[in-house]
Amino acid sequence: MPISKLFDILLDYYGPQKWWPCQTTLRWEIVVGAILTQNTAWTNVEKAMGNLLGSNVMSPEKFLAASDDQLQELIRPAGFFKQKCAYLKAIAAFMLEREAAFEQSADVWALRRELLAVKGVGRETADSILLYAFNKPIFVIDAYTRRVAERHLRLDGTLHYDILQKIFMDALPADVIIYNEYHALIVTLCKESCCKSGCGEICKRFLR
Repeated sequence: MPISKLFDILLDYYGPQKWWPCQTTLRWEIVVGAILTQNTAWTNVEKAMGNLLGSNVMSPEKFLAASDDQLQELIRPAGFFKQKCAYLKAIAAFMLEREAAFEQSADVWALRRELLAVKGVGRETADSILLYAFNKPIFVIDAYTRRVAERHLRLDGTLHYDILQKIFMDALPADVIIYNEYHALIVTLCKESCCKSGCGEICKRFLR
């Protein structure tokens, strides 16, 4: 199935997802969520985010001013809390220095290289921050994308991140809204039907 056709099918079935799934539209919340969701389920991230939002520390300045012990306890539900605390402080310092420049720049790949140089920021995290926090046109590849690519798009789900990303971006208009919606729709599909254990009813009805 062509990549563009799958998008049309999912959008028609599920409707717009309007991601990022956070409690506010604050950029910093999106950045924090992108770090916390590494190697954990979003339900655990929501618990950690609830702790952070309830503790009045949700800004880069306040993260840097907070003690490691305080932050680690707040983000504990997201797992790897010591490691993620260090990552969050690194991205907080980066945001204070570079946020304004990121808003103005249209050089997505240069911005990506900068993010990848920040401690704890890998490709998926960098691309999530660029797409969802800064509205830059870049497609996010995650485990769900790989699963759908292999099962329904006749693609090798083990391809290198950058190669699989290029395949998707070459097949779609360079549009922030489309990239945003497509990734969100893939996540929804994988939660409801295209599960790790196998395909469910929606996959069988619409994607065969």
